[in-house]
Amino acid sequence: MPDEPQLTVQGWAPSGARVATLRAREDAADGSDDGVLELTADPDLRAALPKAARRHLARQLGWTPRPTPPVPVRDIRLGPSLLPAPARAAFAALLGKEHVADDRATRLAHAGGRSYLDLQRRRAGDASDAPDAVLTPGGTEEVAAVLRACSELGVVAVPYGGGTSGVGGLAGTDVDDRPVVAVDLRRMNAVHAVDVPSSLVTVGPGMRGPALEAALAEHGLTLGHTPESWEFATLGGYAATRSAGQSSTGIGRFEDLVAGLTLATPTGTLELGRPPASAAGPDLLGLALGSEGTLGVITELRLRVRPRPRTTRYEGWSFRSWAAGLAALQRLARHDLLPDVVRLADPDETRATLLQAPRTRALRARLRARGRGAGCLLVVGWEGLPTLVRARRTAAGSVLRDGGATRLGGRMGRAWVRFRFAGPQLRDRLLDAGLLAETLETAAPWSALPAVYDAVREALETSLTRPGRRPLVLSSISHGYATGAALSVTVLADRDDELPLQQWLSAQRAATDAVLAAGGTLSHHFGVGVDHRPWLAQEIGPLGVDLLRAVKQQLDPQRVCNPGVLLPD
Repeated sequence: MPDEPQLTVQGWAPSGARVATLRAREDAADGSDDGVLELTADPDLRAALPKAARRHLARQLGWTPRPTPPVPVRDIRLGPSLLPAPARAAFAALLGKEHVADDRATRLAHAGGRSYLDLQRRRAGDASDAPDAVLTPGGTEEVAAVLRACSELGVVAVPYGGGTSGVGGLAGTDVDDRPVVAVDLRRMNAVHAVDVPSSLVTVGPGMRGPALEAALAEHGLTLGHTPESWEFATLGGYAATRSAGQSSTGIGRFEDLVAGLTLATPTGTLELGRPPASAAGPDLLGLALGSEGTLGVITELRLRVRPRPRTTRYEGWSFRSWAAGLAALQRLARHDLLPDVVRLADPDETRATLLQAPRTRALRARLRARGRGAGCLLVVGWEGLPTLVRARRTAAGSVLRDGGATRLGGRMGRAWVRFRFAGPQLRDRLLDAGLLAETLETAAPWSALPAVYDAVREALETSLTRPGRRPLVLSSISHGYATGAALSVTVLADRDDELPLQQWLSAQRAATDAVLAAGGTLSHHFGVGVDHRPWLAQEIGPLGVDLLRAVKQQLDPQRVCNPGVLLPD
C-alpha cells in the first residue's frame, strides 16, 4: 500500500498540498520536566507542543498521556464496492474509464471528513462511510450528466472538494442503502475569467485557496478568504457550507463574496446571481449557498475580489477580563471600527495560547507584573491602503485603551499569522496521545453572547467530567459583526478509550441544546451536515424545513444528492 493514503486518511493533506507544521520550540526557562510528560512514545507531540503546555494539559484534564495512534492503512476495514457493473459502465461512458475509480486507495482517500467522529472512526479502522466509487468530471455538462445518470440508476452522489467538513457533511448516508459515488471536483480547478474593472473572477469549484491567490496576484488582486482549512478546502466547499474566513470581519463571509454560481442538478442546470445587483424577485442564489450538496453540485463560481492590500498590520492586546474584552469589541462594532481580523480569547484559551507559543515567558511575566495574570488576549489585524490602515488602527486603539486594554505589540500578531493554519496538525497529535479534541462554533447577538458562552461551557464541563478527569474548554470570539459575534469553542478531554464516540455524542448533544436555548445559532461557519441535522428545525422552523424539502423535490426528486445531511428525516 502506498504511503499517500495514510496522510489523507489521518490528516488534511491531499497529494501535492503543503502541510503547515507547528514548529513551536520549548522554552528552556520553563524548568525541567517532571518525567510524567516526556511522552517518549510520541515524539511528534513533543515537537508540536511545548513542555509547559503538555504539563498544563495533564494537570488540568487528569490526562494520562499515552500513544493511541490510528490503525495502519492496510488494517482499515473497507467492504467491496457495491456499485453495479452496469452503473460503472454508464459512468465510464460519460467520463472515460480513467475518471471512474473504485480501488481501495482511492475510496479510502474519500472516506468522510474531519469531524471528531469522522476521525475516530477512521483511526479505529472503520471506513464504512467510504464511497463505492469516485468520479472525476471535468465540467458542468459532465457533472449534470452524472447527476442525471445517478437519478436514473439509483446511485447517491456526494460532492467532494477538500474533504475538510467538520460536521459529517460527506457521510452519504442513505436510508435505502443505495450505492454511493463521490463526485470529486479536483479537475474543475481553473480560473476561467478575470474581470479586473468589475473586480470579478470566474473559477471552478475544485480550486483551492492558495492556487486562486497565486493566480489573482498576477492581476494585483486577492479574494482574501482564509479559513483554517484554507490550504486544503476548495472554493466549492466554501460556497456549499457558507464558510467564514479569518478575515471575514473585514471582507465578509464567503457568501458575501459570491456574485453568482452555476448549480448542476438532476433535473437541470441553474445560473444564479446577476452582479452587481438585481431586484428581479427573490434571490435564488441564497438557496445554493449553504445547500451542502443536497440540491446539486456547484460547478462554477463568480467571486468578488479586491486589490491586494499594500499594508498588513497584526498586533496583540490584553484585557483584564472576558467581560471587558466583549464590551470593547461591542463598542468597536457599534462605531463601525472593527478590524479586519478579530480574535478575542477567554482566560483559558489565553493561557493555553501563551503556553503553546514560543518565547512567551517574558510576556507572561510582564502581564503578571501588571496584575493581569493571563487576562484575555486579543489579536487584531488590518489590511489595505497605508493611510486607511493607520487611521483605522488609531481609532480602534483609542477605543481599546478606553476599554482597559494594554497593547502587547506586533510580535503577538505575527505569531498568530505564523501559526494560523496549524491547528489541524496539532489536533492529530493530540488524538495520537489519548485526547478528545473538537471545536464547536456558534454566533449570537452581543446581548446574548455572555449567556451563550456560559451555557456551552457548563454543558461541556458537566457532560465530560468524570472522577479525576475534567475537560478544558477554550473559547474565543472569532468573527465580529455590528449586531453580534461568532464564538468558537474548543474542548479537550481525556478520551474514553472504551466508548470514544458515545463520549463525544453525549457532549455534543448537551452543548447544542444549551447553545440554542441560550440564543445562539446552530452553526456560524461549519454548516449542518449530519452532526447538526436533528436541530435544523429549531433554527429555521418546521415550515422552513418543508420549504427546503419542496425545493429538493423539484431539483432532486429521486433524493440522490447527498442525502442524510442538512435536512432532517
